[in-house]
Amino acid sequence: MDQRGASATAERASAGKRPSPRRRRRWFAWTVVALLAAWAALRVGGLETGSFLIQLMTVTPIGAGLAALTALLAVLRRNRPAGLSAAVVGMVFVACLIPRTSGVEPGKVIEGVPLRVLSLNLFGWADAETVVRLVRLYEIDVFSALELTPDAVRRLDQAGLRKLLPYRVLQAADGAIGSGLFARHPLRPLRGLFTPIGHNMPAATLSLPSGGKVEVVAVHPDPPLGRMAAEWDASLKALPSPSPSVIRILAGDFNASLDHRAFRDLLARGYVDAADQVGKGLVPTWPNNRAIPPIITIDHVLADRRVNVASTEILDVPGTDHRGVFADLRVPAIG
Repeated sequence: MDQRGASATAERASAGKRPSPRRRRRWFAWTVVALLAAWAALRVGGLETGSFLIQLMTVTPIGAGLAALTALLAVLRRNRPAGLSAAVVGMVFVACLIPRTSGVEPGKVIEGVPLRVLSLNLFGWADAETVVRLVRLYEIDVFSALELTPDAVRRLDQAGLRKLLPYRVLQAADGAIGSGLFARHPLRPLRGLFTPIGHNMPAATLSLPSGGKVEVVAVHPDPPLGRMAAEWDASLKALPSPSPSVIRILAGDFNASLDHRAFRDLLARGYVDAADQVGKGLVPTWPNNRAIPPIITIDHVLADRRVNVASTEILDVPGTDHRGVFADLRVPAIG
């Protein structure tokens, strides 16, 4: 055999050992399905640990979309077993997400004393005129402001916030650490309720015109990035539980979604997520005013489960990378 014939024979032998393009596509499809299945199992079991997996849980709704896309592509490429498996994984994701799309029954009577809450991470630069307009439009009773700087307080008051919400408990500071509570009704600092971990988290007792009292906390733990993941978990665990003797409201940037075990554990103590209660639990709040639209839901208003939620709105404000959360609550008489 001459050299050319030997070379051709070697090439055919090598080609016979390499997987065909179709086989490579099948292996790739099954790899994707396996990764999505592991993701779904972690979400269902609440097994996320470490910064990467905690952050992965934040985008669980995207996992549902990826599972659906994988199923479709696998079927189109005639890989029905992989397509069926991806569809099953997608159904697991959907089972976790679908409860957030149902809310208050239309026409249902919502009883209790009205309490209108606004929560917004100002990012230090939120447009003060827009914030004050929203406070006026929604007749806000208490405003939880995160990443509140002294300059932001000044700009808000110049825009008219002091006339609308004259009572306040503020822990403003430069950078991301500052937070504060502004209220329409008398507000008294509440010390010793819990030990904040992360940013400033002022707590206060709000006196309602009806004579009742509500305790409000401005919530803002550090994000679960790198070594801060353990601190983030500890911060959520440190937040106060509901009390049989008083209504508590937690409002702010939790850096957590309903897909995080730590956040669900907080709810299980006796809170409800206002947006989730009215079928808006999947509406994303971050990042906003960026090149990409909001993709994750980390801003919340949590209320004692005895509180009724009449409505919730997710609001856009120029100058900040977060969307605001407005919750129209109905507070029961306690005592």
